[in-house]
Amino acid sequence: MGKASPFFLVFLGFGFFIASYNLITMVIQNQNRDTDLVTRLEDASALSIKIDPVVGMPNELKRLQGVKRLYHVALTATDAPYSKWQCRIMYYWYKKMKDAEGSEMGGFTRVLHSGSPDNLMDEIPTFVVDPLPAGMDRGYIVLNRPWAFVQWLDKANIEEDYILMGEPDHIFVNPLPNLSRGDYPAAFPFFYIKPSENEKIIRKFYPEEKGPVTNVDPIGNSPVIIKKSQLEKIAPIWMNVSLKMKEDPDTDKAFGWVLEMYAYVVASALHGVQHILHKDFMIQPPWDLKVGSSFIIHYTYGCDYSLKGKLTYGKIGEWRFDKRSHLQRPPPRNLSLPPPGVPESVVTLVKMVNEATANIPGWDDGR
Repeated sequence: MGKASPFFLVFLGFGFFIASYNLITMVIQNQNRDTDLVTRLEDASALSIKIDPVVGMPNELKRLQGVKRLYHVALTATDAPYSKWQCRIMYYWYKKMKDAEGSEMGGFTRVLHSGSPDNLMDEIPTFVVDPLPAGMDRGYIVLNRPWAFVQWLDKANIEEDYILMGEPDHIFVNPLPNLSRGDYPAAFPFFYIKPSENEKIIRKFYPEEKGPVTNVDPIGNSPVIIKKSQLEKIAPIWMNVSLKMKEDPDTDKAFGWVLEMYAYVVASALHGVQHILHKDFMIQPPWDLKVGSSFIIHYTYGCDYSLKGKLTYGKIGEWRFDKRSHLQRPPPRNLSLPPPGVPESVVTLVKMVNEATANIPGWDDGR
């Protein structure tokens, strides 16, 4: 081959220099852009402009590195056997997950709104509050939940800056980090909470001058991870809106058993609080089939199957697990496992119930 001319070599070297310069510049700019994104997402004022929290947060920001942001696990409960056995199972799995890698759980409180102590006081950390005055709940006992939180927040010494509002029928299936970001609480989206489709009713409690109805999030109050300071402001309005909704016949008829869920999101919107939605916050068997990366199993629905593993929802199955089958007494230890073909979520649920009941002392004493 002939010898390359000096001009060609200079030209070739200059070309490599330009290409290398552009590559390095692009990498630096991308790094700066990524750093800037994290900075802006941590800044609540900028976040409100750049990202709609109801749409969701980028996955890589779910577990920002740094000091643990502990949250206090709180649930409201009654002294009925049905409530107590669920609380015992929940507390068992809280203790199992509390110190696991990835968990940011702090303390735990069962907020007991029966007005007097019960026989689980030594087993589960409990704070006793008063129920609503007789007749005020109109037979809808869930109205006691916001009133219970108002009293607990006002009187208890809560060390953590965040609170997870849970329910007795929640089982922690994976270590749960603090999913909230800045002034944006974390919540689970419920398909049946539809503020936009109920705008006429919502406007009775969230007037147009407050903003669009889309400010009212499609969630409930549980599970929610929220700053304690935010919940202290929201809880009294949540209680008042719940009572007003129950007093309004049209609202009571439209919202039924999810009325105080709507009251919570209206109260949040009135305070300008919107939530980051996390679909992996929890699963609900039998509709959700796999546990995956979810954090909570919510066993509110009955699980009925034939012996061939076919779902028979709405009809009592040859095999079933339904919490409502155990209203007066806790379920027995060592429940039978589902037949082959039943989804992983249901199998995991029953195994976790069995593990808890096998290890909770005095389970069979009827408490």
